[in-house]
Amino acid sequence: MLSRSKSSKKNALPTDSLIGRGTEVEGALACQANVRIEGKFSGVIESSACVTVGEHAEARSDISAREVIIAGKVYGDVQAEGRLTITSTGQMFGNVLAASSLVIAEGGILNGSSKMEPKQDERQETAGAGEVHLLETEAG
Repeated sequence: MLSRSKSSKKNALPTDSLIGRGTEVEGALACQANVRIEGKFSGVIESSACVTVGEHAEARSDISAREVIIAGKVYGDVQAEGRLTITSTGQMFGNVLAASSLVIAEGGILNGSSKMEPKQDERQETAGAGEVHLLETEAG
């Protein structure tokens, strides 16, 4: 019989999730690991890792994740802490609510609006960039 030590259970990495081709799922998905959709998903997706919508997949979902890759079709809003990538086969019909980086390959479609926020450290660097300081000179 095999046994695991208690420490190996604590250090276990989250398992990636797959919604395979030919599978249809409806509901809310929240996870800490990567998610790959190759079938159809309808609902809300939240991940602290990467969400990938495969080339033949369709997601009627609002997606919030660290990174999002769209190679299929997404109908809904996307919020990415890091990069949002729309590949040459990707189609997104919704708004980019937040992304620190947006990559749209030639042939990729974004039908919606996008809002990009600089990372926290970049915000601090540019906070004073728009300020204008006037200096008075003495005439005379």
